[in-house]
Amino acid sequence: MSWWEHPGARCVEAPPKACCLPIAGRSSGLPSGPAPALPVAGGGDLAMTVAIPGGTVTVGTDAPVFRADGEGPARRVTLRPFRIDVHAVSNRRFAAFVGATGYQTEAERYGWSYVFHSFLAPGVQAPSPEGTPWWRQVQGAYWAAPEGPGSSIADRLDHPATHIAWNDANAFAAWAGGRLPSEAEWEHAAKGGDDAARFPWGATEPDDGNALCNIWQGHFPTQNTLSDGFLGTAPVDAYRPNGHGLFNTCGNVWEWCADPFRIRSISAAAKQRNQAAAAERERVMKGGSYLCHISYCYRYRIAARSGRSPDTSAGHTGFRLAHDP
Repeated sequence: MSWWEHPGARCVEAPPKACCLPIAGRSSGLPSGPAPALPVAGGGDLAMTVAIPGGTVTVGTDAPVFRADGEGPARRVTLRPFRIDVHAVSNRRFAAFVGATGYQTEAERYGWSYVFHSFLAPGVQAPSPEGTPWWRQVQGAYWAAPEGPGSSIADRLDHPATHIAWNDANAFAAWAGGRLPSEAEWEHAAKGGDDAARFPWGATEPDDGNALCNIWQGHFPTQNTLSDGFLGTAPVDAYRPNGHGLFNTCGNVWEWCADPFRIRSISAAAKQRNQAAAAERERVMKGGSYLCHISYCYRYRIAARSGRSPDTSAGHTGFRLAHDP
């Protein structure tokens, strides 16, 4: 049995396959044109936020699971006080933004986005990126039609907005008068007041019978037992909040951060990864998603991280805003 097939495994290198998206940016080989223009600030977005105290905090870990992701080593960072959204930005909030500005997301500009294979309507055929057959490039998939033409968010207005690229999240932030959090801010807020926390609720491992966050149950990518009641996203206020009152900082959807993605290592592999990340202008994503599971993509830990190009979107990418006090 390979380590990534063993439910109790702990690893130090990334598995050959994971639920995360392909590294190559969507724009590779495509004339994407300039990034969308930022809307005018002051959109009057109403969001529940909490104050997070400043101070010197720990970011990353000295016990990395995926070294290739740059989870470690742990480092100390001094932060100013800030505020952060209690919830990820919901479909309802994103719809208000689009209604006020007419903004078109990257998925709409490109004409497609990544959809998990189980969500395709019967008979729908869509190509898969090499190495990740569970992802399909679905024409017409975007935030308001998450599974492609014919799908709707009408019954998911309080679920997190998905198919959101970093460029889209940044545009929403400009309109709403906020900003994307830094990786350090995100981790500090996610820990809920415990600088040593592994998860927002502490150290207890979620599993198929103990649903502490919205992750996969069963055998990825073919069987989800739905023991937590959710096949895809959950409402933004599902599960118990952490010590700061934040919901779903781990699981549900990946959340974009402001930082460029880079690995703090002098190894040859890290140098190569950083060069590729710089070429794609990758940005940090945190928190994992409803597709994560300890047996293959143990990235719903607070220290876990990933990076993708700013025009990348999928059915498990979302965001929340930070705010200066």
